[in-house]
Amino acid sequence: MFVDRAVIFVKGGDGGSGCSSFRREKYIPMGGPDGGDGGKGGSVILIAMSDADSLAEVGNKKHWRAESGEKGGGSNCTGGDAKDIIIHVPPGTLVYDRDRGNLLKDLVAPGEKVIIAKGGKGGRGNRSFATSINRAPRIFSPGETGEERWLMLELKAIADVGLVGLPNAGKSTLLSRLSRATPEIANYPFTTKQPNLGMVLMGQNHGFVLADLPGLIEGASEGLGLGHEFLRHVERTKVLVHLVEPLPMDESDPIENYKIVHKELLLHGQGIENKPEIILISKAEIPESGKIRDRMEKETGKKVMCISSVTGQGLQTLVSQVVETLGVLKSTGVA
Repeated sequence: MFVDRAVIFVKGGDGGSGCSSFRREKYIPMGGPDGGDGGKGGSVILIAMSDADSLAEVGNKKHWRAESGEKGGGSNCTGGDAKDIIIHVPPGTLVYDRDRGNLLKDLVAPGEKVIIAKGGKGGRGNRSFATSINRAPRIFSPGETGEERWLMLELKAIADVGLVGLPNAGKSTLLSRLSRATPEIANYPFTTKQPNLGMVLMGQNHGFVLADLPGLIEGASEGLGLGHEFLRHVERTKVLVHLVEPLPMDESDPIENYKIVHKELLLHGQGIENKPEIILISKAEIPESGKIRDRMEKETGKKVMCISSVTGQGLQTLVSQVVETLGVLKSTGVA
């Protein structure tokens, strides 16, 4: 099950208490203090891992508590440190303090990590309190309390290219043709309810990540339909591929359908309005596609392509244009 939001409680372990002890050996008079320090409490650490693609496993466990450090002992024995708790999250996870609402860390790349709840330091044993004046202190200190907080984790899919369009526009089919991804495909709206990622390969060492993003409806920028659940994932992409169906099942106008999606993207903001856009008319095998393309180019003033996920027409040209656009962004320092 794909989960892109989770709320969890994390707590670092408390530090172990210091020890108050004195040497009492038969042939060593006035042995002095020998109470050891307590061990450090374990910390809670979030790490972005490439093999994680959902927050489901993290969210299934609401409370994550690290163990406390061991108490110090006599004979100058220091208590053992507790082990850290490692939580694996997908790359693209934003970590918020739930109560304060501030962003703590954006874990973008695999391997990035953040100590989200630090374990407490161990307390001092009485040996560390000894001075030239006070040679036999009986005091010791308890360990520090570990940090604790409620977190809100939010996943934004990381992809170079995002497929956008109204529900049932054919985005999932296109993704399956360009990559090895196997999204759910059916002849009804809202088949895709979460992002599907696929790698489009260009030779052995080159390629880009393509995301089939959930379709949206008019009013999505205000939260209608999948609303913000959709638009949140669009923010991460570098290039948008807008797919338009020439003969919608509801007999709506394809040009107006394009304008609906485009308007919602503009209203959402967050830099989406500045992303390069490639407009596609699907089902190039039918005559109406060419007519819709000509209308679209006239009304938008943009170049529009016809492609077919069934016959493969235009797919190689599409891939080449995407690669070229990504290359331009990289050379200008945008990507």
